[in-house]
Amino acid sequence: MTRQRSKSQAFYQRAAEVMPQGVSSNFRYWGDEDTPVVARGQGCYLWDMDGNRYIDYRLGFGPVILGHGYPEVVERVTDAIKEGTIFASTHPWEVKVAERIIRMCPGVDWVRFANSGTEATMHALRIARGYTGREKVIKFEGQYHGMYDYMLFSTASATAGALGSRRDPIPLQQSSGIPRSIRDLVITVPFNDSGLLEETVERSWPEVAAIIVEPILGNVASIEPRPGFLEKTRELCDQYGIVLIFDEVKTGFRIAPGGAQEVYGIRSDLATYAKAMANGFPAAAIGGREGLREVIGYGQVAQGGSYCGNVAGLAAADATLELLEDGQVLDTIRQRGERLGEGLSRILTENDIPHLVAGPGSMFGILLTEAPEVHDFREYARTNSTLYEEIVTALIDRGVIPDADAQEPWFLCYSHSDADIDETLAYFEEAVKEAKHG
Repeated sequence: MTRQRSKSQAFYQRAAEVMPQGVSSNFRYWGDEDTPVVARGQGCYLWDMDGNRYIDYRLGFGPVILGHGYPEVVERVTDAIKEGTIFASTHPWEVKVAERIIRMCPGVDWVRFANSGTEATMHALRIARGYTGREKVIKFEGQYHGMYDYMLFSTASATAGALGSRRDPIPLQQSSGIPRSIRDLVITVPFNDSGLLEETVERSWPEVAAIIVEPILGNVASIEPRPGFLEKTRELCDQYGIVLIFDEVKTGFRIAPGGAQEVYGIRSDLATYAKAMANGFPAAAIGGREGLREVIGYGQVAQGGSYCGNVAGLAAADATLELLEDGQVLDTIRQRGERLGEGLSRILTENDIPHLVAGPGSMFGILLTEAPEVHDFREYARTNSTLYEEIVTALIDRGVIPDADAQEPWFLCYSHSDADIDETLAYFEEAVKEAKHG
């Protein structure tokens, strides 16, 4: 079956005339014929320019935790911006949201605001360098921490075969335009390998300011940490005076009210939040433990930006976090996501397609593999992403839209109903049969 997309395609061509590849982010480009053009969203649904409706499991790459155009959030933002949007001064929305984040997130004693996950992790890394007086950072292969020079190495966009020996990884630059000297400041290690991480830290710790980690591989099908891995990372940071940064841009306020720190019981020194904290409005935060507070300020570590703490983003965050704080909304999302993941798994099993379902219910991944477990990006690269993408292409054509990239999780929001999950499973079964049998 093929949906009518003539109006969407015409609008895409118009976009391509004025924006490179017709998009504002490389990740949104699916090709000249297939890049989506969305006219509007409501709840868990999107409509394209031709009026085709889709059940949305991309949710803007994860920010939409309640639903598109969620009334309580829209109303609070509307009321707030009537009295101004930016003041170059502290305002009550900042204080309210900071207090709520400190209340919700274990180990967070103070908060500074930013506008995106990229900004938040960038500032966190600068704070770590300013605190330790060291310059290098350890990151894990397959993890994405934002669109800036220091972190665009060995991300999920890398070719696994180009990462070098597992025991001596190559920090693989993911973009032209990055100064060559920056590569010398980045040390990469496979995720979930405690022994290799320990060897790396013991060898390089005098130069290492921070270890930055997504507690869950948010760009590699939501692969979770092995028992003891995060604990070992925390232990090494304590032993060698390294700042531990949890990048909770995806997991924060999605997998639990207190994010991964709550779920795994590990406290980081700095944590970064964005995405789900404001249900899609531009808002982000850096949270830290008390000892790092004093390095931020004039003449020390610079952190700021004209739009940091803007009223629209913080009013949205206030409304969103108020709904998420007691955990009931997130429990509902998790339960529905688990039901969906179990249903997808059942269909794949019935069609003799080996697979794993990884990650929590609110952001799970599907890995088509015969392996009993997948622990890192190198192992993920051996999964059958081609078949997965064929299934998803057929699914999108039926009106259900997870990301076409096999590495991206399926995101759930509060607006997904049991009926939406039933419809998704019915179409998924059709899509699997079409991809497998033609």
